Amino acid sequence: MGVRSILIHPDPRLRKVAARVEAVDDGVRALAEDMLATMYDAPGIGLAATQLGVMKQVFVMDCAGKEEEPQPMVLLNPEILWRSEETETSEEGCLSIPEVYADVTRAARVGLRWLGLDGEIREQEFGERWAICAQHEIDHLNGRLFIDYLSAVKRTMITSRMKKLKREKARA
Repeated sequence: MGVRSILIHPDPRLRKVAARVEAVDDGVRALAEDMLATMYDAPGIGLAATQLGVMKQVFVMDCAGKEEEPQPMVLLNPEILWRSEETETSEEGCLSIPEVYADVTRAARVGLRWLGLDGEIREQEFGERWAICAQHEIDHLNGRLFIDYLSAVKRTMITSRMKKLKREKARA
């Protein structure tokens, strides 16, 4: 399939909670491949299946720096086991909310458990961009967006801007 279309806020599918992946099969593997292709094409560092309208607990990420080898990861049924008390505030953006960036405060480190494409359960600690990205993508799988961490006024302004962008794209 390759590169897929990314849903733009306020699409109601972005607010739905994703279902667990019951089995790692060819369909899930093909979805993961398409998600990585879509994420790299966008370009972004993370993408949740819900952003493609697929309501499954799958996200991909690659937070390697521009000068580093790519480090693509595919996480099925991810769960946060723990969060550090230490927090980090950083500017976040989202492929479903193009050209909008805002400071969000999240745990600086997280411990995750997930199912790999090989069917094995994995656990790992993440810090820095990887921790921020993982929390952002898990929020997507739970129907949350990074703008939910902002004030109601800012959320309303961003939502209005996205509605206008969608109208302009529909006319083009």
